[in-house]
Amino acid sequence: MNKLMLLAAALVLNMLWLSKTSAVTCTVNATSVAFGSFSPLTDITVDSTGIITVSCDVLSPYTIALSPGASGNYIPRHMTNGGNTLQYNFYLDGGHSQVWGNGTGGSASVADSTDNTPKNHTIYGRIPLSSQRNVLVGSYSDSITVTLTY
Repeated sequence: MNKLMLLAAALVLNMLWLSKTSAVTCTVNATSVAFGSFSPLTDITVDSTGIITVSCDVLSPYTIALSPGASGNYIPRHMTNGGNTLQYNFYLDGGHSQVWGNGTGGSASVADSTDNTPKNHTIYGRIPLSSQRNVLVGSYSDSITVTLTY
């Protein structure tokens, strides 16, 4: 009889533990960072911004990491146009001091938390033109993967 009661108590505790555990659901949305048209002869940098929005159904901590893109490097990233490349990067801050990546290779990621209120994170993009005066005119692009870990 003692063993049966112990088993019943263990099952009740297990059910209580399971009822307190719930799956967190988070979503992430991102806008493109478009640098637009420019001439490499008229400016020393071209800046642009985008937004990453995170929302979770319950209060949850998370991190946002960005991939290095097609270049495979965080410093610098490269956009391509055929065989031509244009260096650029994404930053955590408007002063362009912290490269936004995954925390490796000289980069940093975002750590924050949110509940069911959407939270915006600005992506600061920059093309340093002063060292790229010989870049050919054209449309350059890269694809970045946003990874949300919660």
